[in-house]
Amino acid sequence: MARLQFTRGDRLAKSLSAAGLSSQEMAQHLGVSRNTISNWLNDRTSPRRAELILWAMRTQVPLEWIETGELKNRRPDGPDGGSSGDSRATRDSNPQPSDP
Repeated sequence: MARLQFTRGDRLAKSLSAAGLSSQEMAQHLGVSRNTISNWLNDRTSPRRAELILWAMRTQVPLEWIETGELKNRRPDGPDGGSSGDSRATRDSNPQPSDP
């Protein structure tokens, strides 16, 4: 069976819906026009990566999924994919200046 593929515009629209945001609210957040958002949602033009990062942060949808439609770097929390796994915090091996 063929796998359904969503365009980037589809993924942007789904992320807006999931976050309960309107395209006007996102336009104001990003400092772009409502027409620009419409062009992105309809795959007429593409947002810059910086705009995609802000979009992902605002909608709380993984940037990787918005860009590619896939989540390769996700790992389940527990052995069965639930939240029963080890919940200890992990340290970044390459911390940024703001990291403790």
